[in-house]
Amino acid sequence: MRITVNQDKCVSSGQCVLNAMDLFDQRDEDGVVELLVPEPGPDQADNARAAAAACPALAIDLEE
Repeated sequence: MRITVNQDKCVSSGQCVLNAMDLFDQRDEDGVVELLVPEPGPDQADNARAAAAACPALAIDLEE
């Protein structure tokens, strides 16, 4: 799996961090998503999918 994020689309809702805090963080100054792990292991795949599904701006793309 490969994760990419579009910071320009991000609305700083924090749903990604709530669903996968090991994979995502938010910038302190504006809350925009920061990708911590672009290629998560199989044990993190479900959390990555949950984060992408929860993102209201559809700013997270997964390539399986």
